Amino acid sequence: MSPAERLAALRAELARQDVDGALVPRSDAHLGEYVPASAERLAWLTGFTGSAGLAIVLADRAAVFTDGRYTTQVAQQTDQSLWERRHVTEEPPAEWLKAHAAGRRIGYDPWLHAEAGLKRLEAAGVELVPLAANPVDAVWTDARPAAPAAPASPHPLEYAGRPAAEKREEAAAVLRAAGEDAAVLADAHSVAWLLNVRGADLAHTPLVLAFALLRADGAAELFLDPARVPAETRAHLGNGVQVRPPEALPEALRSLAGRRVRVDGEATPAWFARALREAGAVVIPGEDPCRLPRARKNAAEQDGARAAHRRDAVALARFLAWLADAAPSGRETEMGAADRLLSFRREVPLFRAESFPAISGAGEHGAVIHYRAAPETDRRINADECYLVDSGGQYLDGTTDVTRTAWTGPGEAPPELRERYTRVLRGHLALSALRFPRGVAGPHLDAVARVPLWDAGLDYDHGTGHGVGSYLSVHEGPAAFSRAAKPVPLEPGMILSNEPGFYLPGHYGIRIENLLLVREAAALPDQAKPFLEFEALTLAPYERRLIEASMLTAAERGRVDAYHARVLAEVAPGCDAATAAWLRRACAPL
Repeated sequence: MSPAERLAALRAELARQDVDGALVPRSDAHLGEYVPASAERLAWLTGFTGSAGLAIVLADRAAVFTDGRYTTQVAQQTDQSLWERRHVTEEPPAEWLKAHAAGRRIGYDPWLHAEAGLKRLEAAGVELVPLAANPVDAVWTDARPAAPAAPASPHPLEYAGRPAAEKREEAAAVLRAAGEDAAVLADAHSVAWLLNVRGADLAHTPLVLAFALLRADGAAELFLDPARVPAETRAHLGNGVQVRPPEALPEALRSLAGRRVRVDGEATPAWFARALREAGAVVIPGEDPCRLPRARKNAAEQDGARAAHRRDAVALARFLAWLADAAPSGRETEMGAADRLLSFRREVPLFRAESFPAISGAGEHGAVIHYRAAPETDRRINADECYLVDSGGQYLDGTTDVTRTAWTGPGEAPPELRERYTRVLRGHLALSALRFPRGVAGPHLDAVARVPLWDAGLDYDHGTGHGVGSYLSVHEGPAAFSRAAKPVPLEPGMILSNEPGFYLPGHYGIRIENLLLVREAAALPDQAKPFLEFEALTLAPYERRLIEASMLTAAERGRVDAYHARVLAEVAPGCDAATAAWLRRACAPL
């Protein structure tokens, strides 16, 4: 079907289900950022393929909402005659509904929305109607991909750092202290972390898409097709974990009648709370008990992250050395460059997959914040332009994510470009070097990376950084450097990205990203409270040809030189002679 036919078919299905409109989120039943192809309902309906978005369809109009990362992409991928494009923070869905659908019946799939999000939409004065069947599923009949069916596998203790039984007991103790009998775990990341299992249900995130119930005595039920749990994994799970088919979920919830059950209203499909209440259970709002412990990486996970980044740095150095030689020719393409980087990573020990499809954007494509090169958009990387590459790897011992903006040469970069790159770099350096007291949260620090841009009346329309998992999702909560994020205090062991940028649509994009590990800071003589600091995990040189050294303070030049000296010392020994020679030039003191 054409985009217009798909929208018309959905409207006909909504009329059949007796609702005036519907919500179509970019999510699956686990409410994760990344979803299997079989759950890409928003992309099928609208054409928009970004990782965050919501469509609202009424009989007479329809809109797609997304954030600042995707404003350019959504305009390119959707038909303006069918879809209004809305910025999710400048015109929130609730305001749009209030203006265009007040008093109407709006259907939703209770498996695809968190209860907290639905409550925010109810303020628009609409009647939200839970639907027994997803209306998109009823009309998506053309070549829908099959649901994932990969087996669950054990995540070895040498990488996980703590036995699953110990994690279950720790989380169960939280429930007991709160007087709760059980907790629903709908976030597949929590299930993977708690039980030390991984899978291949998503292309770039090693998850098995499953639900779990954690009991206050430490026992757990894993809801997953038993055929997907081989003997090795069953033995790994042990007697404290019962494997049950997904069809057993309603019965399991009914067995909790009269019990106090924790449900994370931000991370659990609304179906669960509704089913529990109907069963006579007492639903207790509370954070997923695995979310914060998962973010605080243990010693083995921290060591794994360091080791993974050192190995990843060799692949990245090989790529950047190749790029420096190949880019001026004008013969390389965005997709070809991404493939070359992936080929280098595939040679790295413990590599399993990219942590997301590489963003490989030359010139004006670099200004599309989450650009994805495709055959219809792929273009040559020309001489004397900016090239932005944002990529990462999934290794058994850690997850990487790094962005570098390169000048393709051989000519000199324009002064304006050097000035803006240097402002981005100054913000990046300021956040990396920050010491801050315990209790400070990511949103409190977001502005630190923006100040050099703000001084020139410039900014970027995305958060400064996100949390990163340990051989899990490259985007992990609850901590983030973002004004839009919940203010979760930073704690030792958390890993976050530091990625300020600047984007001039139609011309170029600049972004510089390192991953940072939160750690205890050495005490100063008159220190009144504990302080924290960051350890840079990423090891890759900045683009010297874009640095305007006269704009840097002596302290900033010292930070660049010290970082480059560390990169050279830790990465060069793993490189071939030609790459090591390039690295010495790239890391020479300013």
